[in-house]
Amino acid sequence: MSRIIVFGAGGRGGRAAVHEALRRGHQVTAVVRDPAGHGDLAADGVRIVAGDVTDANGVARLAEGHDAAISSVYDAGAAHDVFFADAARALLDGLTRAGVTRLLTVGLASVLETSSGTLLMDTPGYPQEYRSFYLGHAAGNEVLRTAPASLDWLVVSPAGDFDHGGARTGRYRVAPAEAASRISYADFAIALLDEIDTPEHHRTHLGVEAA
Repeated sequence: MSRIIVFGAGGRGGRAAVHEALRRGHQVTAVVRDPAGHGDLAADGVRIVAGDVTDANGVARLAEGHDAAISSVYDAGAAHDVFFADAARALLDGLTRAGVTRLLTVGLASVLETSSGTLLMDTPGYPQEYRSFYLGHAAGNEVLRTAPASLDWLVVSPAGDFDHGGARTGRYRVAPAEAASRISYADFAIALLDEIDTPEHHRTHLGVEAA
């Protein structure tokens, strides 16, 4: 059994990670902006707390005593390039001070390579109206590359997008970015927890899709 802290536990990705961690018998700290609005996360083995992923001191305080961290965060009211980079900096600082050695972040397929080696966001016909969001994720990933050697981090992304109504099948596979690829939140959470329970080190980006 591990102690896992999940930042952004109120969103669909974070919520799925909490449920999968509980399924495996882990203890979970679910970090949300307002615990009063997420009482449905309450369960044996879950502690719901208020937190700000861009506050390094808060990250350090909340993460102390945990074995691993998952970040599935988003702030619709913040500038994308600022928020994702600030969150990454705070996580690196706070988790290192707390002694947490493993970090999984939920990424974006748009900044993954396709089978041809081209970033998905640069392929013909790919929607460009959200490019600032794509680049915000990329900026956060660049910050993660400055992590100290003591923190083993990995960005896990859907190879394309989430299947918002998809069910848990218990299967997934690693794949290059492909706009048509889909995976359910529940199966994506399996990939996240597999990387905590049986980590493969020395890789930094991973795209997954339904098997």
